[in-house]
Amino acid sequence: MALQSINPATGEVIEEYDELNEREIDSRLSSAMEAFHQWRKSSFDHRSEKFRNIASLLRSQRDRWAEIMVREMGKPITEARSEVEKCAWVCDHYATHAASFLETELMETDASNSYVRYDPLGPVLAVMPWNFPYWQVFRFAAPAVMAGNVGLLKHASNVSGCALAIAEMFREAGFPEGVFQTLLLSSSRTEPLIRDNRVRAVTLTGSAIAGKQVAAAAGNEIKKSVMELGGSDPFIVLSDADVGDAVEVGSAARCINSGQSCIAAKRFIVVEKHLDEFREKFVDQMKSKVVGDPMEEATQVGPLAREDLREDLDDQVQESVMDGAEILLGGTQIVGPGFYYEPTVLGGVRHGMVAAEEETFGPVAAIMSARDDEDALRIANDSKYGLGASLWTRDIEKGERFAGEIEAGCVFINGLVKSDPRLPFGGVKASGYGRELGAHGIREFMNVKSVWISE
Repeated sequence: MALQSINPATGEVIEEYDELNEREIDSRLSSAMEAFHQWRKSSFDHRSEKFRNIASLLRSQRDRWAEIMVREMGKPITEARSEVEKCAWVCDHYATHAASFLETELMETDASNSYVRYDPLGPVLAVMPWNFPYWQVFRFAAPAVMAGNVGLLKHASNVSGCALAIAEMFREAGFPEGVFQTLLLSSSRTEPLIRDNRVRAVTLTGSAIAGKQVAAAAGNEIKKSVMELGGSDPFIVLSDADVGDAVEVGSAARCINSGQSCIAAKRFIVVEKHLDEFREKFVDQMKSKVVGDPMEEATQVGPLAREDLREDLDDQVQESVMDGAEILLGGTQIVGPGFYYEPTVLGGVRHGMVAAEEETFGPVAAIMSARDDEDALRIANDSKYGLGASLWTRDIEKGERFAGEIEAGCVFINGLVKSDPRLPFGGVKASGYGRELGAHGIREFMNVKSVWISE
């Protein structure tokens, strides 16, 4: 079966790729195990050198890597370049800090000497999505491989060109054969990989549905897994918020990656005091977004990555309207080549509507009204998801109190939710479990081993 890459700006097929056959998969897995036994013995300095090489490759050929991304999934070119730069940052970050994050920890016990050490697990299978086709991969690979594990990438089928480009980077940077490999496979062939004894752990970024399937397979095999799943992130505007700042950041937050981000703001929960002002200004901001060819520098909102995704988004909008939501802006597919959807604002959204209950993956904002600050907090938590949250208030003490009560993996007070190599990233509830990035992320795929010595 061939995997297709389609340009979402035109709908035209770019390339077709052959899937690996069973013999090739077996060879790749054996190569990963062989590489692991040597790579785990290498020094942190040696690994750091290789990751600094990748960072240099990313920066020196930034436009080349970015353009592959734009062609395959439609990310606006300015954001694509930023994604490449961010990948270089995470490589440099772990090249610098991995050794200290995994330093042996001395413990006082009844032993002559006792300590905790961190040992790598082995080949880690990464099942990755199309929306940040480089960043999601490096977010897993930089910490996991710097820690002495090896990586196996099963990428989304529509970004096979990006997947192969990443494998090329590892080769050009001088990594030994087998330390990082791209496996071109359809999703239906993921479960046998998880069940293979040579795969020691699994990480997935994707939908809650995909997370359930992958987590179940990993759990059945008693293998460590990390799940970074969907989100319906609340953007909470409290009674003492600066509405102008909230509108400016909120409109940008909703349209990151053309709205196709798990941590993009989706539910805009605004106290009644500010509701009219926020709605008017927010609609104006969304109306001003430049929709167009993702290769154009001025474009802020490109196409959705696939035609079926646009159909799903439109269904969510229309169903919400049938249940009583009001279209304040947009609400339709854009006629013409490519998979474009109008920047859309829905007003009068309430609990129970699709726009409030499901993850909307596109430039669609749902505005919800709250009686007061406490009611806004209640609405924010009234979701099966818990990935990120943005909270707007001039009272930082209150903001920190609310941050402690919000059910999410991260809370940004007066700022746009984003991932950062220095901070752990992940969710709760249906948004998953485990953490990526920071010191916490690099320890996810380690054997936390206690050593007790009597002399």
